[in-house]
Amino acid sequence: MKARNGKRTKDEALLTSVAESIGSALGTIAAKAGAAQKAFTRSSVVRGAEREAKKLARKGKRSARKTSRAAANLKRSKVAKAARRGVRRVTSSVKRAARRR
Repeated sequence: MKARNGKRTKDEALLTSVAESIGSALGTIAAKAGAAQKAFTRSSVVRGAEREAKKLARKGKRSARKTSRAAANLKRSKVAKAARRGVRRVTSSVKRAARRR
């Protein structure tokens, strides 16, 4: 193969300039694509905060269920019924005594 001995032409300078501008444009597009991808994906900090918020919500629901069950059991318990019966008996006897006077 024969080595080139000729002078560089103006075409080579033009081709180099075009190649550099294409490379620059591709770099800009790649940077914008990377920024867009970062904007769309959630960061680990956000993911961790969401996970903690969900945990807190679950814990709140669990404790609400427990307290409502405890209140329902208290309403139905024998001790509570006996106490209410005693209160009713006292109030009715007080009313009766007030009527007699």
